[in-house]
Amino acid sequence: MKRLAVYCGSATPDDPVYIETARHVGRTLADRGIGVVYGGGRLGLMGAVADSALEAGGEVIGIIPEALVGAEVAHRGCTELHVVSGMHERKKMFTDLSDGFLTIPGGVGTMDELWEAISWAQLGYHTKPVGLLNAAGFYNDLIAFNRRMIEVGFIRPAHAGILIVDAGLDDLLDKMAHYTPHQTIFAMKAENL
Repeated sequence: MKRLAVYCGSATPDDPVYIETARHVGRTLADRGIGVVYGGGRLGLMGAVADSALEAGGEVIGIIPEALVGAEVAHRGCTELHVVSGMHERKKMFTDLSDGFLTIPGGVGTMDELWEAISWAQLGYHTKPVGLLNAAGFYNDLIAFNRRMIEVGFIRPAHAGILIVDAGLDDLLDKMAHYTPHQTIFAMKAENL
């Protein structure tokens, strides 16, 4: 994996574990020679990932919608900063420029990005690993919900392993590096769906 799209919040929660997680992610990716592709912001966890990766000598590619540049939240210190027209173009660039997706704690936008990466993987728009860092148990309920969707049958057995979860970053990155792509919906026949 040469580059990972990192999905995370633009907020800074009161509990320092979240900002420390973001800094750890940025440093670790840079140390492993993995570039960061992210939302292009300078605030919150986004900014912490970018700053830490840059400080460690890593590549950081920001992709930010025009409206957020106007709100003065763009990170001007990125290796590259792409200004796009909107969120759809932003997420397509995340997919085009990265070799996988790493989600750390965040809010609504982070969930939108995570679920789109999973949905696109199921369909076959990409066959890249989708990782979820369950830092401080932040995603316990989401992991349980994903398991419930599998148990009920809304996620097919062939797609149950798309979401790769771990509480430790190194273990998660190792699992992502060894991900074997699944059979996509586009490759299935109707009788198998």
